Amino acid sequence: MLKRAKATLWSGALLAASVLFAGPPAARAADPITIGFGMALTGSLAPNGKAALLAMQIWESDINAKGGLLGRPVKLIYYDDQSNPANIPALYTKLLDVDKVDIAISGYATNMTVPAIPIMMQQKRTFLGLLALDGNAEFHYPNYFSISPTGGPHPKQSFSKGYFDVAKGLNPAPKTIAFVGADAEFPRNALEGAHELAKEQGLKIVYDRTYPPSTTDFSPIVRAIQASNPDLVFVASYPADTVGILRSANEIGLKARLFGGGMVGLQATAIKTQMGPLLNNVVDFDFWLPIGRYATPDALAFLKEYQAKSAAAGVDLLGYYLPPFAYADMQVLQAAVEGTKSLDQQKLADYLRAHTFKTVAGDITFGANGEWTESRVLEVQFQNVKGSDVDQFKDPKVEVVLYPPELKDGDVVTPYVGPKN
Repeated sequence: MLKRAKATLWSGALLAASVLFAGPPAARAADPITIGFGMALTGSLAPNGKAALLAMQIWESDINAKGGLLGRPVKLIYYDDQSNPANIPALYTKLLDVDKVDIAISGYATNMTVPAIPIMMQQKRTFLGLLALDGNAEFHYPNYFSISPTGGPHPKQSFSKGYFDVAKGLNPAPKTIAFVGADAEFPRNALEGAHELAKEQGLKIVYDRTYPPSTTDFSPIVRAIQASNPDLVFVASYPADTVGILRSANEIGLKARLFGGGMVGLQATAIKTQMGPLLNNVVDFDFWLPIGRYATPDALAFLKEYQAKSAAAGVDLLGYYLPPFAYADMQVLQAAVEGTKSLDQQKLADYLRAHTFKTVAGDITFGANGEWTESRVLEVQFQNVKGSDVDQFKDPKVEVVLYPPELKDGDVVTPYVGPKN
């Protein structure tokens, strides 16, 4: 009995020693690295938000198949922000204080990114913003980094530079312009930049209004624009507004030499197929199309994987607009974590400032205010759209690139005339 007791005591001591000198339990070493964010899964921004989430989930699956980060699996923790900026402060406070995520990044859009920045500043977090137009303009937070092609020294102007470059080439030169947009963070920033460019071109502003984001009837607005008889109409709108304004322009028969500029939503496949021929002659921005330097092997391979999953996920079937940037967002984060071999927020920020990152959205280098050092915004015009067939939008011929000059593949058709029903 005594020998058995001694043996048991000795084996217990050996077990304790092995645990002591073996370091942390294996389960602790395998705890996931958590990345938290809000995302528009319902509400007006959901068509783009859901597509972005699928791209991020593809990255999560890809990186975990390769062993994760720092030898640990990665886990995305996200909540539906309902496309409502008022939800952002509480959502990010929960991610940081309750979920205690290792890294927090933004969801989609300027309106959802900007309200989170003060929280990141307070907690000294490194923060990546996804398609936020000059989101750091008021804060100048050094640890903010933008995943958006609206880069260069003047991001707000870079968003609409292509529109005004096209307008400048019209003969005779346009003289008047109408501005309209939602009274929200992104449209205000877009309109501010467009006003600066209009001033540089000496254009006379004949209409300049914002509308509440809850607006659903745009007929009075479009009629007022038509009454001002502008050469150019610049619209800064989110998807639901874009559809409403375009339908009203069609019903009323709005006429202008150029119409569009900052209409978010016309990049989404579902809205393209919904609008069909109503898109024709609209001139609008875009961020990514499978053309030229954008169509790299890595980008096309990502889109092939995304498109194979998009129908089952119920998201944008083609994924040209937001998914490449959502995936690039995660690639940049991955490179910073691997480069620093750390989750230390300041080390990550220092690394992000000092390096160039190869992504499916192209090489990214961060400059002033965390924006890209160069702008890569496209200006396109819808031409010869017929019916609601998805396949036609795989063909760049229905979206003629007008800007930048090195990618230009067609000429602008003018004037825009909304064909009255």
